[in-house]
Order: sequence, then structure tokens, then C-alpha cells
Amino acid sequence: MLNALTLAALYFVVASGLTLIFGLMRIVNMAHGSLFLLGGYVGFSISDSSGSWVLGLLGGAIAAGAVGLALYQLLLARFQNQMLRQTLVSIGCAIVMADLMLAFWGAETYQIEPPALLDRVVRLPVAGGYSTLRLYVLAFAVIVGGLLWLLLNRTRLGMMIRAGVDDLQTLRALGVRVRLVFPVTAFLAGALAGLAGVVFGTALSISPGEGMHFLLTSLVVVIAGGMGSIPGAALGAILVGLAEQFGVFYLPTYSVMLTFGLMAAVLAFRPEGLFGVKA
Repeated sequence: MLNALTLAALYFVVASGLTLIFGLMRIVNMAHGSLFLLGGYVGFSISDSSGSWVLGLLGGAIAAGAVGLALYQLLLARFQNQMLRQTLVSIGCAIVMADLMLAFWGAETYQIEPPALLDRVVRLPVAGGYSTLRLYVLAFAVIVGGLLWLLLNRTRLGMMIRAGVDDLQTLRALGVRVRLVFPVTAFLAGALAGLAGVVFGTALSISPGEGMHFLLTSLVVVIAGGMGSIPGAALGAILVGLAEQFGVFYLPTYSVMLTFGLMAAVLAFRPEGLFGVKA
């Protein structure tokens, strides 16, 4: 159960970025998983050379955010409201990024050295000894979710993002500089993916192929939870984490089917998602 919750925390951080750019902005960025992997690789390189985990976390987030911003400004923004073209372009970018990362970092598996404060074992009443790092990952996801909810619902930027999705023309008529609002959101979405990549590389490890795995899982989380809903992404991540971990333990052969079966079941009874709003 604890492993499922900590895995769900990682899924939520990645999916929260996808919620911003896909659920709110309606931008299909299939390179989001590659941003996750890029953040992990850059975080490993910086922390390994500097000896500072915090610098690696910041570096991974900034690098992934910068690349996500570049993808939006140079490519995805040109095809606003053209989801098929956005999908094809972003898939092409994901393939190129995956090959470039493979050429630079190789096919090896890397693990980021955690700070001494996190690299401990704590005694829990029922579970016994458990990694302190995984508990911090869970707390980190709660903090990220709370800050995102406040950003979208209690700040002027959040109101402009939501208003721009609903009625872009009216927002422009009111004098809001939309050209600045959406790029900031694209950078934030990429930075969240990069943060998750560094945290994942610290808690477990990073290797080629992880980006596609997290992209598919994030899509399940966002679609099942509801487009553009932070609480929905949190609940979707928990359900996916539980299905995946218990599936691996009890039904290892069919564990992948449980994850996508969960999405199919949610869409069958609630097509807009658990926390989604009907169009």
C-alpha cells in the first residue's frame, strides 16, 4: 500500500504538468514523457558533478521547463486547436529527444544519490522499516498539488489560464497578454515533469524507456481523473498506483491490463472523468 501511494505521488507530479498543458490549455504534447526523462538525466549529471541534490533538482526542472517552453513556442503554438497535428509533431519531437538522450547518456541505468537526510529508514507501526525518502516523495506530491490548486484557483495567473481556455478572444479583448500567459504555463508543465524525473531517479532509477511509460500512465491519470482537474489527477494517480502495485503482486501477467482497464471503466460510466465537467 505504501509503495502504491508513493508511486502514485510520482505519477501525480508528472500528470499535474500534463493536466496544465493538456487538460487546461488543450495542447497535446506527447513529448511530455521525454521532458520527464530529460529532467532526470540533467538532474543526475548536475548532482553527480556538483555533489548537490538540490542543484540537480533545480537544474532538471529548469532544463525540462525550458525545452517544454521551446516546443510550445516553436511548434505546438502554431497548431492551436489542431490536436492531430500537435500529436504528430510532438511524437516526432519525442522520438528525436529520446535518440539524442540515448546518444548523450547511453543506455545505462542511473540513480541519483539522495541527500543524507533522506537516505534513512523509519520504523512504522504496521509496515516496519520503510524508506524515509519515499515518505518525503509522498509529502512532496501533496505540497505540489496544494500549490497548483492555489495557483489555478486563487491567483490572477490561474484565472487568466482558465479564462483563456474557455474564451480566448474575450480574454484578449480585455487586454490580457495571452502570449505571455500560455508560455508561462508551458514552462511550468515542463518543469513539473523535470522535477518528477529527478525525484524518480532518486527514489528508484532512470533509464531509456521510462519517458514513454510515464507518458502513457499520465494520460490515464488525466483522462480518468478529469481534464484540467488537479484533485481529479490526484485521485486518478492514487487509483493507478494501487492498480499497478497490487496488480504486479497478485496478477503480474495482467498488471498492465488493470491500469488501462481502470481508465476504460471510468470512461464507460463517467466519460468526462471522475472530477471532470461535462462540455
